[in-house]
Amino acid sequence: MTQKKNKKLAKTTNIELLKYYKDMLLIRRFEEKAGQLYGMGLIGGFCHLYIGQEAVVVGLEACSNEGDKRITSYRDHGHMIACGMDPRGVMAELTGRTDGYSKGKGGSMHMFSKEKNFFGGHGIVAAQVPIGAGLAFSDKYRDNKFVTFTYFGDGAANQGQVYETYNMAMLWELPVIFIIENNQYAMGTSVGRSTKSPSLWMRGSAYGIPGAEVDGMDVLAVKAAGDIAVAHCRSGKGPYILEVKTYRYRGHSMSDPARYRTRDEVQKMRSNRDPIEQIRDMLISGKHSSEADLKNIDMKIKELVNDAAEFSQSSPEPDLSELYQDIYVET
Repeated sequence: MTQKKNKKLAKTTNIELLKYYKDMLLIRRFEEKAGQLYGMGLIGGFCHLYIGQEAVVVGLEACSNEGDKRITSYRDHGHMIACGMDPRGVMAELTGRTDGYSKGKGGSMHMFSKEKNFFGGHGIVAAQVPIGAGLAFSDKYRDNKFVTFTYFGDGAANQGQVYETYNMAMLWELPVIFIIENNQYAMGTSVGRSTKSPSLWMRGSAYGIPGAEVDGMDVLAVKAAGDIAVAHCRSGKGPYILEVKTYRYRGHSMSDPARYRTRDEVQKMRSNRDPIEQIRDMLISGKHSSEADLKNIDMKIKELVNDAAEFSQSSPEPDLSELYQDIYVET
């Protein structure tokens, strides 16, 4: 089925609406700062920003319970922030410092948090999909009613291991939600040039997996669709696929000038569909917040992000001996 845009589907309180706004704005300001630090040479390796896609992970995290798991690809900072990981620890990892979530050894694409049930950050396209099913298998085995949110992109949706995973997940009725973050471009290749399938989620029908398509620029629509997916998985009916139609404003990574699309295309999306501006307009038009209130929120979030950036630069670099740590397990 197609999950049509309908604000009424999400019975949202003013408090929840404001939380979505704050969470999405924090992710955006964090990513903007990460982009600045990368440009200054303070972040090494690859860096894939989540700017424009904030509504996806914020909407889905709003559907999660304590104990649920999440796993994603290399475009992962937004997922970390949304599940409650400390911006200081995330930024410290980006800059390769000991106070980072992986002690400065994982960087942008490979950090984890056992406390928050965040299992990466994976650099190999679609490699996280079978791992996500494995996490769900552990919950199925324990019968604890937890759900695993497994995120991947439209490019990864063409990888063979995705369909092997679909088959096993349905065969074993695993409580996993496969979330296709369709941001329209696999690196620089548009969806229209890479696939003939009208909808990526429908590929799951070959395995009997139900699913839906949802507007990923609308956090309330994502939340409503996520509630349906989560309820399906928790009830023991097996996996579910959500294709979330979203859009990234920046290039594939910081090294990508994104010349495969026009500035007008990006600006049109920013002007007409921006997920944060949509909620901002709802807050103001509904008289839930004033311009001054939202300006104050933005100021506090910027202070939080600036603090994370300063912390990341004051944290020490790992000692060379760390190269030999966390490699083998003593038995």
